[in-house]
Amino acid sequence: MIAVEALTPQAFAPFGTVIEADPSTAVEINSGYTTRFHALAEAVVGDGQAIISIFRGRPRALSIAMLERHPLGSQAFIPLGGKPWLAVVADAPDLANCRAFHCQGNQGLQYDVNVWHHPLLVLGDTQDFLIVDRAGDGNNLEEVFFDTPRGVAFS
Repeated sequence: MIAVEALTPQAFAPFGTVIEADPSTAVEINSGYTTRFHALAEAVVGDGQAIISIFRGRPRALSIAMLERHPLGSQAFIPLGGKPWLAVVADAPDLANCRAFHCQGNQGLQYDVNVWHHPLLVLGDTQDFLIVDRAGDGNNLEEVFFDTPRGVAFS
């Protein structure tokens, strides 16, 4: 089983960036009616284009049977529904290296270039996510499938 841990900037740093309102980046704008949390992550797109999409995640079994990575660009996930969700990452494409992070509904994240991760895992109901990633020439998707899936466990 893969133990689920809390998503913190320190714990997730080897895999990318946590995206959440960080008071140290706060700037008051629009005559004081808006707080901008500035430059929380930087999209890496190489020679491609940065694109913004919405992914609609549906519930699935919490069983990890594959991992993917994007060698040409980063990929950010920002929840729009305010509900908790799960991120599974690894520093190598095998189940023994997987780590699972319990993301709160106000926490997004950005996978660095080449970080192995499981596709979107929502907890509970269907949820939309704002995605910032790369479009352009070249193969920006590698997938690895496993014969024996590994479960995810909340402690």
